[in-house]
Amino acid sequence: MILLAANLAAAVALLLWSVRLIRTGVERAFLPELRRGLKGLSGRPVSAAGGGILAAMMLQGATAVALIGGGFAASGMLAPQTALVLLLGADVGSALMALVLSLPVAAMVPFILLAGVITFLNAGSRKVKQVGRIIIGLALVLIALGMIRTAAAPIGANDIVRQTAAYFDGDLVSAFAIGALLAWAMHSSLAAVLTFATFAATGVVSGPVAGALVIGANLGGALVPVALLWSAPRPARLMAMANLLARGGLAVMALAGLVLVQPDLSVLARDAGHQALTLHILFNTALLLVGLPLATPLVGLAGRILRADTVDDDRTASALDPDALDHPQMALACAQRELLRMAETVQAMLTPVMGLFRQWDGAVAQRIERREDEVDRMHFETKIYVSQLRDGDMPRVQARRALELVAMANHIEEAADRIAVTLLALARKMEEGAISFSPQGLSDIEAFHDHVVANTQLALSVLTTGDAESARQLVAQKDLIRDEERELQERHLKRLREGGIASVETTNIHQETLRVLKQINAALCYVAYPIARETGDLLSSRLTRPLVATGQAT
Repeated sequence: MILLAANLAAAVALLLWSVRLIRTGVERAFLPELRRGLKGLSGRPVSAAGGGILAAMMLQGATAVALIGGGFAASGMLAPQTALVLLLGADVGSALMALVLSLPVAAMVPFILLAGVITFLNAGSRKVKQVGRIIIGLALVLIALGMIRTAAAPIGANDIVRQTAAYFDGDLVSAFAIGALLAWAMHSSLAAVLTFATFAATGVVSGPVAGALVIGANLGGALVPVALLWSAPRPARLMAMANLLARGGLAVMALAGLVLVQPDLSVLARDAGHQALTLHILFNTALLLVGLPLATPLVGLAGRILRADTVDDDRTASALDPDALDHPQMALACAQRELLRMAETVQAMLTPVMGLFRQWDGAVAQRIERREDEVDRMHFETKIYVSQLRDGDMPRVQARRALELVAMANHIEEAADRIAVTLLALARKMEEGAISFSPQGLSDIEAFHDHVVANTQLALSVLTTGDAESARQLVAQKDLIRDEERELQERHLKRLREGGIASVETTNIHQETLRVLKQINAALCYVAYPIARETGDLLSSRLTRPLVATGQAT
């Protein structure tokens, strides 16, 4: 029995890791394009819901879409109501993906896995390599589901397990609570629902219990975006809280229906596993249909629950532990955590700043300036901390790492300065001059800003994990941003030649904004340089050939 339980736990762990593998591959290969596509589809509620469905199916879950939608809401690109509809659509996409992954395609698994490995090993570019990663992840999801079925069948025949399952037949409320807790613990309602459906298909739990578990998973999954966006700007929190209110209310109603009405779930599908999956799809579809007309009241209710942003002090406890200075390795880890806090603060500054170019908001500008002061403080304290550490004897490797951390801190502080000083000044100038970008110019700048925000998230991932592949991708993004900025500058000059009044009035601000965003991106990409140098992916010079003597001193 212990071996069977271990096999089941390993299968669930493989499922979680496989879903993450697919999501990571999609984010590394297509995140900038995906963000731009989502923004383009979010102009109307119905298209926003459709965009959420497609994005969730690609990203293997709604949580990643919630973070993207929260970023759009925080920056002012989307109203919280539209971001909410985007998230509700994403949950429908996640439910549909659960059904797709449960299809009987076991015979195709070897071919899918083989195709993924061949693509990964023979990729000529990083994007194709990530496509291979996605295919491998899909095959591993199918393998994990097969492992769960294999392990669950004999476990379901155990007398203790059967008695426990029989108890839940009479206590669907407890099954609902367990479903919510497991979805929260997994941080993936998709993985939780697939696990519950497999349990039902193998007879471990009955159809009604699986239904209660799935409904609970919907509530637990809604708690994850609330937690992840709790410290985000108010519009992002409004979206997450409104989603929790809507999903929690419908979940309680659905649970009451299961307990009181005791409907015959066999009308949904023949076996209990597909009954659970169909119920999951119906639940999220009904929630989307209700949420489309009620998005504004839901956000209003969330606004009454959440406190207003009245706190003026953004300062949090420092990660720089003075007691760790006697232990260089621990002290360097403290300094790295402080760098992560600096980068997170810069992200919180960068995300909403573009909304000020659409409509000036003094409160948002003041919050950005306060955060820049906080970054300045962390930058100063980090340099002093590392200098105290270097006063003692340190191995050469640790001394080099200390210098790298200081250089990273300098670049992160530079990014904060560009946002709080230059970008705010440009937005304020537009407000004072009562001018605005042309529609195409604004669209170009917002898309460019969104690309830089995506790279900021990637920089945070590099700082957190030290992953070499992410570092390579971030360094490559610096070149991509440079090329994109050049293309957008050329498009702006073309509009100037056409004589558009808005383009002429804002030409200096337009070009300066693009240039500053490129500089912010370059500053944040620096966090990947030490890793890229260590892995040999970064040359010491960009020159492809040595300088040729020209008769002048060099």
